[in-house]
Amino acid sequence: MRDLDKPVLTAIGVISGTSMDAIDVSIVESDGRERLSFGAGAGYPYPPETRRQLQALVAEAERAVTEPLVDLEAAVTAAHLDAVRLFMAEQGINPESVDLVGLHGQTVYHRPEIRFTRQLIDGPAVAQALGIPTVDRFRHADVEAGGEGAPFAPLYHRALAQGLEQPVMVLNLGGVGNVTYIDGDDVIAFDTGPASAILDDFVLRRLGKTYDADGTLAASGTVREDLVADFMVNPYFDRPAPKSLDRNDFHRRAQVVESLSDADGAATLAAFTVESVVDALRHVPKAPRRWLVTGGGRLNGHFMRRLHARLGVPIEPVEAANWAGDVIEAQTFGYLAIRSVKGLPLSLPGTTGVPQPLTGGRLNLPG
Repeated sequence: MRDLDKPVLTAIGVISGTSMDAIDVSIVESDGRERLSFGAGAGYPYPPETRRQLQALVAEAERAVTEPLVDLEAAVTAAHLDAVRLFMAEQGINPESVDLVGLHGQTVYHRPEIRFTRQLIDGPAVAQALGIPTVDRFRHADVEAGGEGAPFAPLYHRALAQGLEQPVMVLNLGGVGNVTYIDGDDVIAFDTGPASAILDDFVLRRLGKTYDADGTLAASGTVREDLVADFMVNPYFDRPAPKSLDRNDFHRRAQVVESLSDADGAATLAAFTVESVVDALRHVPKAPRRWLVTGGGRLNGHFMRRLHARLGVPIEPVEAANWAGDVIEAQTFGYLAIRSVKGLPLSLPGTTGVPQPLTGGRLNLPG
């Protein structure tokens, strides 16, 4: 039996983001507060058929409200289990040294306005298979309490940002964009708008490619500024923080780019992402001195150049602060698993709009 009451715990964190490109795994050691260290991380792709089924589901995401999705959840769980086992084997990690596994699962539908969020993962099954306690259902308590249920990385960002010049803005360019504004104990977080998902889906439809490598296609096109202006006329952008989005919230409105060339369509969608990030400044108290960018979008040179041009301050990948950008979200859910078993908040009024600091997560014990 593991002692989950000891001051410092070791946790593996696991997540597949809304872009569904890989299952990310990493390991952290923490007291759930300021004491924090992290180790290696890696990404493991879904089996192609599982990814195809997930993409088909999110294209008709309302199915997640009513359908049990037993077989798909089993496939997602098996892929996560394989990823954790491979990670431990590759890194030479003794399973006995791991106190917890934090399992975010695969988000397939997120609608906090109807108090609904669904992540596919069978936490009890993973606990049983590994012989290690797991924590899952991280977002459910927040959504049930009236919070946005996202973003959930801010408390981990705050722990990482100790010692950095502040205010600092952490921008995650994943499937959806989100920011964490940190100025001492002042933490504000919210989803900014579309990010990689809307562009990835466009490129997949047009060219059969999974993403626009380095933003090369978008950089070669001409932005339809009138369409970007139209996209920004949306009540979401005027809503105060905190607020959150589903992966596909802007897809329908953005269908007007289908009449454009491949390059111009990609350029216009990329510009929409950039403008939605710039608009986030309306919702924070002070202009950040520095932006640190995580998520796959930090590797998109076109995104980074346009953001720097529009914001006029340093825009750097999180590696500039010695953070592990490829697996920071996996680390987040290892850290939050530790906070969960210690009864510490996972979300705050300033991060999800929950009425008061709130813990969450479901602990699953093996055997």
